Amino acid sequence: MIEVNDLCFSRHDGGKKLSILNQLNLTVPAGQHLALLGDSGSGKTTFLHILAGLLHADSGSVSVNKELLSSLNEYERTLYRRKIGLIFQNYQLLDCLTVKQNIFFQYKLNFPKQENSEFESLINELGLEGKLNSLPYQLSGGEQQRVSIARALFNQPQIILADEPTGNLDKQRSIQVVELLTQLCRVRKINLVMVTHSHQLTEYFDQVKELRDGRFV
Repeated sequence: MIEVNDLCFSRHDGGKKLSILNQLNLTVPAGQHLALLGDSGSGKTTFLHILAGLLHADSGSVSVNKELLSSLNEYERTLYRRKIGLIFQNYQLLDCLTVKQNIFFQYKLNFPKQENSEFESLINELGLEGKLNSLPYQLSGGEQQRVSIARALFNQPQIILADEPTGNLDKQRSIQVVELLTQLCRVRKINLVMVTHSHQLTEYFDQVKELRDGRFV
């Protein structure tokens, strides 16, 4: 569950204070999915970074599954970020690693002594069975994004934050990726927050919000 109350965030540019987010209020119940629309520069990515614990809000509160982010010290924030799955527009796969190695890489850093039995079923659901030994450059854009989804889900997150994950894909592949992502998150009861410019893709989400001038409209 995500709860945002009176959230404000600003940054300084040449000594001038610029307001980025203004009095945002939001509740996303456990397991539900939110699509976030808005023009470039409207604060969408900033909002995701605050949810991910990468930025500190100026005021207001953000809690994820009853965990108040403003109360966490840096070590606790590091532990919190292990519960977050991140998916990016440009995939951010490691070019020198195979598909399988890319999926395992972050998990092994976070949980070096834990086994994860979900790998095989996740690979089958994402249709990556024949690609495990391939390098990223040998994959299509849609396949690379499916690898990044597998990597995020393999860490068994409480929340998935996706920043324009279909921005480099054509219309049909965008629909396929979003259908797959939302289905996998629903089965696992994972909250999903996805930034997108596509109104068409919002039909797969429980809530749709648009950011304009730092506010939800």
